[in-house]
Parts: sequence; structure tokens; C-alpha cells
Amino acid sequence: MSEKKPAIPATASVRLDRTALTANWQALDHLSGKAKAGAAVKANGYGLSARDVVRHLMDAGCEDFFVANWQEAREIEDLTAGKASVSVLNGVRDADMPFALQSSAKPVLNSVDQVNRWQSSNRPCDIMINSGMNRLGLNVADLNLELFSGMSIDLAMSHLASADEDGPQNRDQLAEYTAALELVPHQRTSLANSAGIALGSDYHFDLTRPGLALYGGIQRPELAAVIRQVATPQAEILQVRTLHVGDKLGYNARYIAKREHRVGILAMGYADGYLRGFSDRGLFRHEGRELPVLGRVSMDLIAIDLTNVPDLEEGDWVDCDYDLRVASAQSGLSQYELITGLGSRLSRYWV
Repeated sequence: MSEKKPAIPATASVRLDRTALTANWQALDHLSGKAKAGAAVKANGYGLSARDVVRHLMDAGCEDFFVANWQEAREIEDLTAGKASVSVLNGVRDADMPFALQSSAKPVLNSVDQVNRWQSSNRPCDIMINSGMNRLGLNVADLNLELFSGMSIDLAMSHLASADEDGPQNRDQLAEYTAALELVPHQRTSLANSAGIALGSDYHFDLTRPGLALYGGIQRPELAAVIRQVATPQAEILQVRTLHVGDKLGYNARYIAKREHRVGILAMGYADGYLRGFSDRGLFRHEGRELPVLGRVSMDLIAIDLTNVPDLEEGDWVDCDYDLRVASAQSGLSQYELITGLGSRLSRYWV
């Protein structure tokens, strides 16, 4: 009998706040007015574990979930079958049909070919209407009631392209979508994503589909007061060293010490999703005190200035300043990239 191998403690992790996640969904559900809020859990729950996110949000009362493809639908099917609705946003290919026909999830049909492929299934589906984003979706010119004859369509939906801005495209898409609803038989309607919820009741319809805001992202100022941070990366200090005046730190000597001070070397880098945009810009914290990133972020290691917390030593842990709006400004990365890009080497745990 082989011996059980000992566990290897992580050197970097992500602390996930269940209370913040559910509070964000409840706040978005409230902002949705008469509409019900669903949840986009694609990309493995925006990188935070789709299964965990679905469990927590179902406990909070969420009944509608959105994934990108059938692999993602399969990963949560045992949690949702008979208990919640799952919609597959990328539609259904020929290769998907064997699984899709026995799955409890619904395809979001995006083309005439997909409608024809699904029509004889006698199973429910959703329809995506292209109201001006020109990604996936049926063009309005292709819509007519006969196209959907005999089909059981739950959601007739569309997707806002610029809801985080106050430009004319929002109203244009709203008008296009509203007119198109006359050409699609449906039970429910859905247009607004996270930012779209903040545009007001005209955009809410029956169901809203928040994604980024559930996980702490804030695309519009109206959301700032109610959305809480969910994910906080953390890293262990592998080594503490003292730099002297003139010492060079890291690749290409991007940081050169102008004074004597201590630095900590962290077990995290761009392979973990903490990308090079944070070089000389990022922040870590310990008990609220700032620990600036020094020099270039490398694949597996980051250097931080320990001046503000001089008693930190090897083996101590520090928190990454990962408020998504702040981190986006620091790094030049979008909030979406920041939350979905957290790497698989980071262990995840919920509190």
C-alpha cells in the first residue's frame, strides 16, 4: 500500500468573502426593481469557482444562471437540475447536441441555423437578439414569428455593449430590442447586465443578468455604494532582505535603492494573474498599512517595500490591494481581466 503524500501548503491564495458575494447579488436584485436578478457564472464563476458561487447564490435566492458553453453547464448541472435555470450563452453546435438534448440547461439560440437545429427537440430554449453589439445573436431582419413555430422559448434577451457609458448606444439598443420582442414568442425578457441595471427601470424587463458586479466590479458610479470586494489575493513572504543605497532589484534593475530599507519577496507573480502592469504601481497591505510593489513583477515573485511594517518576517502573509477599480487604475487592466485572470496556482478559500 502506497503512503499518502503529505499536503503542500500554498504560498499564495485568494480569500473569498461569501457574505460580500451574496450581499452584492441582493443589492443588484434590489436595484433591478420589479425584475429578478440572475447571475453570470461563466469562466468558472469569473475565476472564483462556479460551483461555489452557484451554491452560495442559490442559498441567497438566485434562480437563473448563465454560462458560456456546455462544458460549464455540465460542471454545475448536479447543483441546478430541477432547482434553477441555466442558460448556455454560446448556443448549440451540432457537436453539442448529444449532451444538450439530455441536459437540463437551455441553449441561447444565436442564429437561424441554431434555431433550425433545436426546433425539433421539443425542449425549452432562449433567444439572443442582436440589438447592435454584433457579436452573437439573431439579426432583427431575420426575425419572424413563423421562424419559431412550435418552440418553447423562455427568455428573449439581448446584450448591452456600452452600458458603462452614458452614450446614445444604450437607448438605440433599448429601442431595437423592444421592437424586436414583437417578433419573438417568449415567456420572459432580459437586457441588462451589471452596468445596465444602473441605467434604470427602462432596461430591467423581467430578468437582469449581472456578472462583474457580483464579484466586486464597479462599472458605474451608481454601483459604488452597494458593491463590496469579494476576492483578496494573499501571498507569503519567502525572504526578507535589506537593500543598501545603489542596490538593484529584480529584472532590468527597474528599482534601484536610494536608501537602506528592507524588502519582502512574495511567492506570487504574473503566472498567478498578478500581471506586469502592477510593476512599481501595485500595493500590498498588512493590517491596513501600505506595502508598495518595487520593480518588475516577474513570473513567480514580487518584491514589496517593508518600510511601513518593519517587523514582518519570512513566513508572514500580506494582502494584495485588489479593489477592482483601484487595481484597474494601477495596472491598466480591465476589471474583467483582473478577476477572471487570477491563476490556478492560487488556492481559494471562502470566509
